[in-house]
Amino acid sequence: MELRHLRYFVVLAEELHFTRAADRLHIEQPPLSRAIKELEEELGVLLFDRNRRGTVLTAAGATFLQDVRRLFTILEQARENAKAIGSGLRGSIRIAVSDGAVDPRLSAFLARCRAEEPEIEIRLCELPLAEQLRGLRSGDFTIGFAHTAEGGEGIVAEPVWQDPLVLALPALHELLAHKAVPLHELGSHPLILCDPHVCEGYCRELARLLRPLENEPNVVEHVASLDMMLTLVGAGFGVGFTTETRIAGCRWPDVVIRPLAVESAVITTYLLRPDDDSPPASLERFIVRLRTHFGGQQN
Repeated sequence: MELRHLRYFVVLAEELHFTRAADRLHIEQPPLSRAIKELEEELGVLLFDRNRRGTVLTAAGATFLQDVRRLFTILEQARENAKAIGSGLRGSIRIAVSDGAVDPRLSAFLARCRAEEPEIEIRLCELPLAEQLRGLRSGDFTIGFAHTAEGGEGIVAEPVWQDPLVLALPALHELLAHKAVPLHELGSHPLILCDPHVCEGYCRELARLLRPLENEPNVVEHVASLDMMLTLVGAGFGVGFTTETRIAGCRWPDVVIRPLAVESAVITTYLLRPDDDSPPASLERFIVRLRTHFGGQQN
C-alpha cells in the first residue's frame, strides 16, 4: 500500500465519480481504477459500490476514509513540526476558538506564552464548536476554548474564567426601571440572540439560563455578531445579551447595559482538550501556565 493509493482513494471518496476524481488528480481514469482495485485487493474488502446509478462508498469504505483522513492529518502535522524544528522552533500548539471566546485576557496570556517559550509555535483558528470538537478528536487541533463543557466522549473540559452576563436594552426601555433586571421580567419582551450555528456553546448556556421562564422566550432575531445585536437593540427591535468584558469597550448610541438579578447569570470559558494520559511536554507546560495565569481571575 502506497500513499498514492490512499490519496487516490480520498479524492474518489469525495467526488464519487471516477472521471472527476481523475481530473482532480491530473491523471487518466484507468490508472485511478487500477489503483483503487489494487487497494481493495490488498485490504480484502470493497471500498466502493459501482452500479448504474453511480459510485458510492461501502460501509467499509466510509470507515476506511475516516482513518485515512486521520493518517493524512498526522502526516501534515509531522511535516509542520519538522519545518518548525528546522527553523529553530521546538514544536507547535494549535488552538481552536469557538463561541466568540476571543478575549483580551487570552491575548495577554498568549503573549506571555510566546515571551516565555518563543521556540513553541502557537497557531489560532476561529471556527464553530462542532468543527472544533471534530478537530480535537482528529488531531487537527491541540486544544480549544469555548463556552461549554459539553464536549462529548473523549474531550476533557476545564473552566478557565467567568464573565457576568448582562442585558443590552434600548434607551428609554421599561426594564431600565430595574438596577438589576429580574429574569422573569424578560418573558414578555422580544429577544435578540446569537446565531446558534456561530456560537453553539454560548447559546446552550444562554438557553439553560432562560429555561426557568414560564413561557418560551420570544426570540425575534438571531445575529452573528455583537455589532449587529447592538444595532438592532438600539433600533428598538428587542433586548440582547452579552458579557461585561465584551461590552466594556463598546459605546453604542441608544443602548444601555443592565446586569441581571440572577447569581447564575455568568458565562464560563472552558479549555477543551482530548482525553490523553500522555500529552506532549509543551502542552503540559501550556496548561500549567494557563492554570497559574487564570487561577485568581475566575470571576
